[in-house]
Amino acid sequence: MKDFVLIFRLSNPDFKPSPEQMQERMNWLAGIAAQNKLADKGNTLSVGNAKTVKGSNLVTDGPYTEIKEFVSGYIIVKTETIDEAVEFAKSNPIFKIGGTIEVREVLVHKP
Repeated sequence: MKDFVLIFRLSNPDFKPSPEQMQERMNWLAGIAAQNKLADKGNTLSVGNAKTVKGSNLVTDGPYTEIKEFVSGYIIVKTETIDEAVEFAKSNPIFKIGGTIEVREVLVHKP
């Protein structure tokens, strides 16, 4: 099994999910967990309290307003292939609100 991170992106930084939308997301997560494929339930990431570090001496507020989508959160799933991870992503309710999901393999570096 490999770990894949599902990175959630939204275009509206002020979006607040309704209780029904939250329940739909929780049901989606529960479905993955029931298959023992949820490696890390992840977290929601702050939009307002963020900084961008560019080199050792330049720190700016971020994310930037010119960015069309911002990272809103992530989870990590444990699957055999990226295609299986993509299938989990396809059933996420974020698409109902115009969001996107990026799927990436987590590379494990062994000493």
